[in-house]
Amino acid sequence: MFLSNQDKADVLTQALPYIQKYTGKTVVVKYGGNAMINEGLKNAVISDLVLLSLVGIHVVLVHGGGPEITEMLGRVGKESKFVGGLRYTDDETIDIVQMVLAGKTNKDLVNKIQQIGGRAVGICGIDGGLIKAHKLQGEFDYGNVGEIYEVDTSIIKDNIDKGYIPVVSTVAFGDEDSAVYNINADTAACKIAVALGASNLILLTDIRGLMRDVKDEDTLIPEVRIDEVQGLIDEGVIKGGMIPKVQCCVDAVNGGIEKTVILDGRIAHSILIEMLSDEGIGTLFKK
Repeated sequence: MFLSNQDKADVLTQALPYIQKYTGKTVVVKYGGNAMINEGLKNAVISDLVLLSLVGIHVVLVHGGGPEITEMLGRVGKESKFVGGLRYTDDETIDIVQMVLAGKTNKDLVNKIQQIGGRAVGICGIDGGLIKAHKLQGEFDYGNVGEIYEVDTSIIKDNIDKGYIPVVSTVAFGDEDSAVYNINADTAACKIAVALGASNLILLTDIRGLMRDVKDEDTLIPEVRIDEVQGLIDEGVIKGGMIPKVQCCVDAVNGGIEKTVILDGRIAHSILIEMLSDEGIGTLFKK
C-alpha cells in the first residue's frame, strides 16, 4: 500500500497522544511462539521495540525459546517431554535450556536489536539475582522447573537508566535442590512487570487473543474483567494452555499493571497497533 508523505505525517500525528502518555513509563513484552520463528515477524517485533525505546518508552523484553530448545534436544538425541503443559526438565535438559535461552537465543535477539540501531543488553534470571526460585511443587514432578519466590529488578533498572533495552531469558537462580531452574516465560514476564511497576504487560501469542471458539477468530473477546475469568474457565472458554497464560494476566492486573494484553504475534507490528492507536487488537484484562 502506497502512503504519501502527508499520510505518513498523519499517522505520526495520530500516534503523538499515545507517545506522550507512555513516554517515561515501562512496558514489558513477553516474546515467543511464531513471532520468534518467522523472520518477517521477528523483524517487525524488534523494530516495534526499538521505535518505542527511541521515543522514550522503557522497554523490557522477556523471551522464551521452546522451539529452539526442542531442536537442540533433538540434535543431542534427547526427546522432549511435557508434563501438565510444562517441559519436563531433568538434569541434562536444564543444561540445554540454560545454554539455548541464556546463550544463543538471548544473544541473537540482542544482536537483532542492535543491528537496527537499538541498544540492548542480554541478561538472564541468574544475573544479579534477578529471579530466585525453588522447585515447582504440584500434581506432577516437573524436574528442574522453578516457582518464583523473589524478583530483584535492580539489574533491569540499572540498564534502563543507561538507555538499554534489557533482554531477559527465563532461567532462575536456584536453591539446594537445583542451582538453576527453568521458568515459564509468561509467569516470569508477569512477575517482572509487577516488580517494575510497569504500565503495560504484553503477552505475544500465536492466536488472536482469548476467543469463545478457538476455531473462529471472529469470536475474539476484546475485554475481560478479572472477576469474569473463573466463569469463563467453568464454561470451557478458557482451557488447557490458556489457563496459566490468563492467570498471569489476572496476577498482573491484581499487581497494579494498568494494561495487560494477550496479543497476536502473527500480526506484523501488533505491538505498535496496540500501544499507539485506538484499535486494540488483542484481549485486554482489567479490574
